[in-house]
Amino acid sequence: MLSLSEHERFRIRARGTEPLYNTPAMPVIDAHTHIFPPEVRDHRDRYLARDATLREMYADPKAKMATVDDLLTAMDEDGVDVSVVMGPGWTDPGLARESNDYIIECVRKHPRRLVGFGGVNPAWGSKAADEAARCAKAGLRGIGELHPDTQGFDVTDRAVMAPLMEAVQAHRLIVTVHTSEPAGHAYAGKGKTTPDRVLKLVTNFPDVPFILAHWGGGLPFYALMPEVGKALANTYVDTAASPFLYDARVFDAVAAAMGAERILLGSDYPLLRHSRLRAHLDASKLSATAKRAVLGGTAARLFGIA
Repeated sequence: MLSLSEHERFRIRARGTEPLYNTPAMPVIDAHTHIFPPEVRDHRDRYLARDATLREMYADPKAKMATVDDLLTAMDEDGVDVSVVMGPGWTDPGLARESNDYIIECVRKHPRRLVGFGGVNPAWGSKAADEAARCAKAGLRGIGELHPDTQGFDVTDRAVMAPLMEAVQAHRLIVTVHTSEPAGHAYAGKGKTTPDRVLKLVTNFPDVPFILAHWGGGLPFYALMPEVGKALANTYVDTAASPFLYDARVFDAVAAAMGAERILLGSDYPLLRHSRLRAHLDASKLSATAKRAVLGGTAARLFGIA
């Protein structure tokens, strides 16, 4: 963790507008960001043909891509102490390894500011497990963002998922999964990894700590069913892209159904800035204690951040 003095100028900048639930002793953590090697960001057209997820999410030149330097600048501007960095869910093994190497390098250079996740595809079988193990040994803390629709695997298929999940458990990793709602408006990246399918995944591997991106596609709302709530005992959700999906009442609804301590504030940077998600949290009716958990308290415990 960075010391308070190194962040004092950001605290001072926000003084008078910063919510009362924020405290200097608690780290502000963005649990969902994406970074790319500079070569990929600057020459994306060269890489689009190689990777289905890259084509789906970043073929539009207006789709933002960021390097670690871009992220660190945004973190400083928004008063974020630590960010979880990951790739988009690669389909090309070579690109995945290049991206993982970049993330490993970034985490080594900025160990107090970044938590790294490695990108693999469960469809690679034992090779996915091998790459997950390599990333873990290099200091990464998780796997993600898994993107089942573009990566072409079935999250409900236990045999397909098992090699990677075994490696995840062996190395005590966390897994972030891209999820989608079965209703509502269409958008780039919306797929078929819906609550019923995600529930099967977490049920098949109850000992794996999962983070379900984008509010789990609405799965937390089903946690009011006792059997679903029990199945989600080791599962968290993040708020990535939340303002594009729900209004601020989603925080209150998910906290009531699943518990505020299971919500991680994630921006989906560079799609959105952390400050916008922070404003979304501020607009909710959660208590100050609950907001502290969402803003960083839960993530600090989950990722082992002092």
